[in-house]
Amino acid sequence: MGYGITPMLLAGDTDVDFSIHHLIAYKFMGETVYITTSHVCMLIIMVTLMVFAVIARRKIMKASEIPTGLQNVVELAVETLQGFVNGSMGQHGKKYINYVGTLFLFVLLSNISGLFGLRPPTADFGTTFSLALITFIMIQYNNIKCNKFGAVTDLFKPLWFLFPINLIGEVATPISMSLRLFGNVMAGTVMMALFYGLLPIFVKIGFPAALHVYFDLFSGAIQAYVFCMLTMVFVTQKIEG
Repeated sequence: MGYGITPMLLAGDTDVDFSIHHLIAYKFMGETVYITTSHVCMLIIMVTLMVFAVIARRKIMKASEIPTGLQNVVELAVETLQGFVNGSMGQHGKKYINYVGTLFLFVLLSNISGLFGLRPPTADFGTTFSLALITFIMIQYNNIKCNKFGAVTDLFKPLWFLFPINLIGEVATPISMSLRLFGNVMAGTVMMALFYGLLPIFVKIGFPAALHVYFDLFSGAIQAYVFCMLTMVFVTQKIEG
């Protein structure tokens, strides 16, 4: 709820707009919560992915032996994702291709959504922490499933008094992953908002394109890659003990 206060004050005083606006307010368990621009942008991205998935499936189901158009794009994307996951997780990758592929596409589209005038959902810590929490649950599930009691006893290795440090290391995983993604995307969002809000009009002609390429496209793609790579590395480590 507090994310929108400071940016909105700045927008009113200095024409700097971080695109965080309260759209709908409602009561939940005695507290006032808001539907913000981040929620709307996240919904747009999810709908876009679902529509693309449905269209791609229909195209592939009706495809001829010689792939053309959208079929080529889909097959290239699927093969690239399969190589990405299998290269990182080896024989364990087959079960996680769907999850990692969906995660990568969602994070990537969220990161680069600023190119299309949207506020990146990953510029809000609530979004990145939720994604990291899902990954953390998957990590611990595989840890318990594959290592049984070793999931607990490993916390006391190599020496029993290192238990607090090992426990903090496990709990810190979702926090570090979420903060890394949030910090990088939020930094780009703030930089672009300051650029558009504070600099003279003649500086905004042409030059912003280069900044968008770096902050939205290049940095966004790198952060999506890093987030998914860390997910696969942590899960594989627990599977292999």
